[in-house]
Amino acid sequence: MSEELTPENPETEEAEPVKQRKNGLYPGVSDELAANMKSGWADTELHGLEPIAQAAHTADRRAALSARFPGERLVIPAGRLKTRSNDTEYAFRASTEYAYLTGDQTQDGVLVLEPTDDGHEATVYLLPRSDRENGEFWLDGQGELWVGRRHSLTEAEKLLGIPAKDVRELPAALAEATGPVRNVRGHDAGIEAALTDKVTAERDEELRVFVSEARLVKDAFEIAELQKACDITARGFEDVVKVLDKAEATSERYIEGTFFLRARIEGNDIGYGSICAAGPHATTLHWVRNDGAVRSGELLLLDAGVETNDLYTADVTRTLPINGTFTPLQRKIYDAVYEAQEAGIAAVKPGAGFRDFHDAAQRVLTEKLVEWGLLGDRTVDEVLELGLQRRWTLHGTGHMLGMDVHDCAAARTESYVDGTLEPGVCLTVEPGLYFQADDLTVPEEYRGIGVRIEDDILVTEDGNRNLSDKLPRQADEVEAWMARLKG
Repeated sequence: MSEELTPENPETEEAEPVKQRKNGLYPGVSDELAANMKSGWADTELHGLEPIAQAAHTADRRAALSARFPGERLVIPAGRLKTRSNDTEYAFRASTEYAYLTGDQTQDGVLVLEPTDDGHEATVYLLPRSDRENGEFWLDGQGELWVGRRHSLTEAEKLLGIPAKDVRELPAALAEATGPVRNVRGHDAGIEAALTDKVTAERDEELRVFVSEARLVKDAFEIAELQKACDITARGFEDVVKVLDKAEATSERYIEGTFFLRARIEGNDIGYGSICAAGPHATTLHWVRNDGAVRSGELLLLDAGVETNDLYTADVTRTLPINGTFTPLQRKIYDAVYEAQEAGIAAVKPGAGFRDFHDAAQRVLTEKLVEWGLLGDRTVDEVLELGLQRRWTLHGTGHMLGMDVHDCAAARTESYVDGTLEPGVCLTVEPGLYFQADDLTVPEEYRGIGVRIEDDILVTEDGNRNLSDKLPRQADEVEAWMARLKG
């Protein structure tokens, strides 16, 4: 990795500060080089650009936001780069709120809705093209010579369908602004500093909650993106099955890397840290170390999802026999989870409560645990009332899905977990059973077995649609699918 341009003779910087800085640039840059770098560059302005695919949808989303907060200035930042180590940064991912309302994904961007007599006027504030006159292009670490070309403000306006201005002018403008202001916090410290005396935590939270709840029901563009994410994810799972023999010779990281390759080839990234949990690691809900052994005869719990280039993610789990065939006990536990998932999916429909699919799946799992004698003489209803099944079921049966893997997380309880499902809602249904390796309350042969099956379910007008149904779920179908892929 190349380093940024530094003085050729840094030890002389303090001895000759005036001489070395006389051209207004950096020490060690001669007048001749500075002049040379200013000229001789072709015009690269892009012409004939068309609006991005979701521009009409983002306009509708901004209109809904405007209607909710009339007369108030609304500020939604994309966020800034975060340092990974020393002078390297994490890959940038725009804030969900900003990307949802603009379709843009560039760092430092800020959407501002200025109140008008009949609503709001939206402006997106962005970094313009690097200035070649003052040397920013090649001397600044975020100059285009180092990190790549940015869209000009004119290009951004055409693509996004929003007037664009230089974001470097925004903090001063916000500091001088009057009237009520709301800001989505946690993404841009500079913007927050400019608004310190103009906002309150309570009002800002109301803005964040509204944008979160607006995403509960997906529009047509979002549904198409989620379907795309699921389809790519299915191909990633197929990739993994084809290389399980190589994973056995290495570790879970071979599985992680294989899926990641598919995510980067066809999408933007993985939507969250892949869980590639083999053997007893499957009983750890968020096993993302992925450094364990992959052994024939054990199960692989693979929980992974591809994020599309427009930042919508799938979230799918399959539990697979590493050698291609379930043992009788593995199949018994797997079939119980499959039956629970079937009950959960059947409960996803318009007018149903969000909690209904969880309750349906938990009842099936509890019936199995009681049937297997793991809860003594207690009845299913007693177990459910006391929550005793949770020793082995552990987690909720699903969550909203969209631009965030746990989407709409800021939504109010009454709108989300106590809410009612309607067409356009997309959620996961993911029951599981997990018998820890050190759990002395279950027979020894159960210990170290973890099974989860997860699919992404869209609520439709007449029921639901499984967006991830390209991956088999029933045990016989899983074995046949794996045998076919292994050839």
